[in-house]
Amino acid sequence: MSLKNIRLEVMQAIEPQVEGFMDSYLVPIEKIWQPTDFLPNSQEPTFFDEVDQIREEAKELGYDFWVTLVADTITEEALPTYESWLMDVEGVDQHSGKENGWSKWVRAWTAEENRHGDVLNKYLYLSGRVNMREIEITTQHLIADGFDIGTDRDPYKNFVYTTFQELATNISHKRVGKLAKEKGNGLLSKMCSIIAGDEMRHHLAYREFVKTILGEDPSGMVLAFADMMKKKIVMPAHFLRESGGEISSAFEQFSNCAQRLGVYTAQDYVDILGKLNDYWDLGNLNALTEQAEKARDYLMKLPDRLQRISERMKFDQEQHRFKWVEANGML
Repeated sequence: MSLKNIRLEVMQAIEPQVEGFMDSYLVPIEKIWQPTDFLPNSQEPTFFDEVDQIREEAKELGYDFWVTLVADTITEEALPTYESWLMDVEGVDQHSGKENGWSKWVRAWTAEENRHGDVLNKYLYLSGRVNMREIEITTQHLIADGFDIGTDRDPYKNFVYTTFQELATNISHKRVGKLAKEKGNGLLSKMCSIIAGDEMRHHLAYREFVKTILGEDPSGMVLAFADMMKKKIVMPAHFLRESGGEISSAFEQFSNCAQRLGVYTAQDYVDILGKLNDYWDLGNLNALTEQAEKARDYLMKLPDRLQRISERMKFDQEQHRFKWVEANGML
């Protein structure tokens, strides 16, 4: 049987469990927070006073902070790309006569994620500290360009990617929220913290998908995990570009900002890998093929190797002037 057919059989075998995953890791629409819960209500007479407060508090946040928050917002708003990508994964069938559990998950997950870009975009607009038109151009580029994260239609690789990526975004949003709180911006801190909470729930779900697959096809899953780590987990922000720029042209500068702030660092990448190795208990997996055994050895040794590399990495301390921020008196 081909690897493709094995993966499809495994996806079909565990599909009945997806409903339970949705109950455990997603929140009913009527109960979950909405952007309006945090933003000024335009129907209230206090609206303009609350906007003035947002604009005043926003003045305390520095240049690197705004670049990082903008990039986080843009990657959240490129959601149509992520949904269309996952809907094309083998086993995620949105066209069959019966309701497919995996396609239900993708739609429900997308619906939760959609709120993140919405609330952050509105906050940026009200803050008066960024160039919204340039942000909108970058967002449109990111959706129009699409991206290749190296997973193809393989569900195993896609779930490794989403497990890793969701924890990375949890870390980033949580730390941005902490920085906002330190500058006295309680509203933005709450927004970022609650987004981080969503990302953690989603991470736990995708982490469980991988663990479940390991119980069905341990060799195939380990090989997929190793393949993704050899390619490196490429975050959606890797494909950012400003108006008139090339794909990926903005990523390195944004990454430098995130490193300087300590929002998301090379050390975090290493730590996430170590946590996944431990949770999936790679060292105690049984009945692996010879090829999978070699892949496991690679994964078990990789954190230490990446640790040594991260300790030697240097990052540019000079601020790149992003079009997203430069036109608003920040310089």
